[in-house]
Amino acid sequence: MNRKLRAAVLVAVLALLLAPLAGTAAAADRPSVQLSKSQAGTGGSITVSGSGWRGRTLLMILICGQAVPSRGVPGGTNSCANADGRAVTTDAKGGFSRKLPVSEPPVPCPCVVHVATVTGAKAEADVIFQVAGHAVEPLPADTSGGRLSVLTDTALKGSSGLLTWFGAPPARTLVFTVGNVGTSDVRNPVFQVGTAHGVFAPQWDEQQWRGTVKPGGRARIELPVELSAGAHGDYTVSLKYGGKVLAEQPWGVGRPWGVTLFWILVCLVVPAALFRTGMAVVDRVRPRPAGGVRHRGVRLPELALRLPGFKPSTAAHAAPPSTSTLPWFTPDADPGAAGGRLSAPHDDSPTSPATPTSPPAPTSPATPTREGST
Repeated sequence: MNRKLRAAVLVAVLALLLAPLAGTAAAADRPSVQLSKSQAGTGGSITVSGSGWRGRTLLMILICGQAVPSRGVPGGTNSCANADGRAVTTDAKGGFSRKLPVSEPPVPCPCVVHVATVTGAKAEADVIFQVAGHAVEPLPADTSGGRLSVLTDTALKGSSGLLTWFGAPPARTLVFTVGNVGTSDVRNPVFQVGTAHGVFAPQWDEQQWRGTVKPGGRARIELPVELSAGAHGDYTVSLKYGGKVLAEQPWGVGRPWGVTLFWILVCLVVPAALFRTGMAVVDRVRPRPAGGVRHRGVRLPELALRLPGFKPSTAAHAAPPSTSTLPWFTPDADPGAAGGRLSAPHDDSPTSPATPTSPPAPTSPATPTREGST
């Protein structure tokens, strides 16, 4: 009996000794954050360090208002000083250290330094921090009892304008109706709107709706959605609330043909302008002909003479004279064929070299002579 009692006491003592170690190991597995200062004013800076995070993970460090570590950041990153946030990558052991400038969040304190993962599995941690000189107000009532549910199908309202045809960012308005199926009011709910192109993962953007949805009530909500400049193709718009995707809406974005038309005009106009500029430079720097006469264009006198109805202005380019054949003469009887002589007919027969010729005897006007007498 004494042995059993001793064994039970020994087990109890070991359990008491190992319990803190087990709690320490569990705490070591959870991400933690430490600050070099618990309070600082705007314009100063603090050093944020942490441990227990995944190795080689990108983290975002922000100062957020209206938050405590027990509740996290109810208003999402809209209640944080996003412009002065800092990013840091953990080392191989999951630790980091980063200097953070102190700035006032857009909502009153109580404030926290919020550290959360950007990629991979979601993990976050908060630590209390006081911004000196910043307003402090009580935390809003806990809205964990309220739950929103989408009652109608989502729709994208709006249309593309002329600027979108030339590459401006396409924009629409996501419209839907939600109902509060919980037991408490839901004030200023924060939705996440994601846009995904094709098979890629959506890129989420937090948007807060200003208003209150009472238990059993409903509200019509409109959230803006905008893509990047020049976006086209098939997109999917997703709506998430409380870590749960509530709805998805397809969105087909047309191609910005105005950009294509612009580049076509550039490819046509620029070479033409360069060609005209080059020709003007060549025309100006080429040597001038003698006499200072400047001829523009190419002279084609031979071609010009063959054009019907064209009359040359100078005799220098006139065609050379040619012998024409009269219509009432055959080629053999053309009088112009005999050396161009147009005189009376005469005998051109050759004379015999043995028969001498003597000059014709003088005749009187009254006595006719016979031609060819010897």
